[in-house]
Amino acid sequence: MTPKMQRLVHDLAYGLVNCGGKRTLTGMLSGSGNQFCDWTAAYRMFSKQRFDPQDLLDVSLRHGVSLAPDNAPVIAHIDDTLLKKTGRKVHGAKWQRDPLGPAFHTNFIWAQRFVQASIACPASSQLCQARSIPVSFVHAPMPVKPGRNADQLQKDAYKEAKKKSRISCVGAKLVGSLRQRLNELGSASRHLLVSFDGGYTNREVIQNLPAHTTFIGRVRKDAKIYDPPADQPDTGRRRLYGEPKLTPDQIRTSDQVSWQKVKAFAAGKEHEFKLKVVENVKWKPAGGHQLLKLIIISPLGYRLAKGANLLYRKPAFLITNDLKLPLQTLLQAYVWRWEIEVNFREQKTLMGCGQAQVRNQHSAEGVPKFVTAVYSLLLLAAEHCSRQNDPPVQMLQRAKWYPEKENSRWTTGDICNRFRAEYYSKAIGVSFDGFMNKRYRKQNHLKLLNPALSAMISIRT
Repeated sequence: MTPKMQRLVHDLAYGLVNCGGKRTLTGMLSGSGNQFCDWTAAYRMFSKQRFDPQDLLDVSLRHGVSLAPDNAPVIAHIDDTLLKKTGRKVHGAKWQRDPLGPAFHTNFIWAQRFVQASIACPASSQLCQARSIPVSFVHAPMPVKPGRNADQLQKDAYKEAKKKSRISCVGAKLVGSLRQRLNELGSASRHLLVSFDGGYTNREVIQNLPAHTTFIGRVRKDAKIYDPPADQPDTGRRRLYGEPKLTPDQIRTSDQVSWQKVKAFAAGKEHEFKLKVVENVKWKPAGGHQLLKLIIISPLGYRLAKGANLLYRKPAFLITNDLKLPLQTLLQAYVWRWEIEVNFREQKTLMGCGQAQVRNQHSAEGVPKFVTAVYSLLLLAAEHCSRQNDPPVQMLQRAKWYPEKENSRWTTGDICNRFRAEYYSKAIGVSFDGFMNKRYRKQNHLKLLNPALSAMISIRT
């Protein structure tokens, strides 16, 4: 990358965090103070593929792995998301089923589909929180269906492309790519533990897992599982499956397997989960030669308010191909999977992923990936700073009405505010550290007639 291109990437990244409106390319240029310069280089950088945002995500992967404990596996989460679009000529956009729609009615939105991989960066080797950092963001468009007058070759090509573009196929390729990148970065000896939801726990993903890779994912409560064959016939084909077992939901309600109590960190504190574990089972989508472990999580109780009625969540049924990892490690890895949902929300709301009005194929894929890469580097920098003890890095003073929490991690909003404060203080020569004195937090502000004079007095004090 040339120095000029590096400077442009640097300006767009700063403008993305500093942008006050929509995170379009124009907004990024305005946020970095380049609104009066030629804008064509920024657009052509993506439309002509002069820059690959995956290089920035590789930096996040390399440093993110170094933040994890050395004796623990690298924990990754994979899931897909939709980016809403308005233009009918945006590459890869089509009518998709809205996952946030009500359960009693199917809604459709015009959107692009992306598959993301994030790795967990736990604060320590004990039970703790783990911030997820994105390391891959792959566009997964569906092929365009040929018209009714298309010939047979076009229809056959469409069917083949439709099979390859299935979300499970994209997920399987992403797992293989992640394993290969870890090997290239010198982490070939590190075990990879990937957590899925039910959409990826299928034959396409499980039977194409690379070496030194473990999966844990959800299965249906009525999944058909089997015992290993007790004996083999003297002649004929060897048996792969034994007698069928009870379904996971039937095992949950039966007394054949006893409950175990395992601790895991979730929602800001340690929780005790009740589990049932069934070793050495077989499931046909995983293949006849694969022994699996079934983990059943009892419904968790919760209250919407103090003193309210006790409600229960739905039980969870997990399956994994690793029979040696501790049960606590497997459970904690899957509980941390919620962090990728947090990533999706912050990428769309705080960073504006998908807001850029671009239609070119390379731009439609590259700009959202660039936004994800900047978000990933922002989280990575904050994670490094939070572990720095000499001198410790502090966030800006929060508003008076913000609830004070002890040992709470920095939110992405806190990180962006700190970044902007350092960016502004460098520009105007005023430090925002210690901007608000706790001594005056409980006092009302001075009501001045001139708002501009009030702002100047606040800055000087």
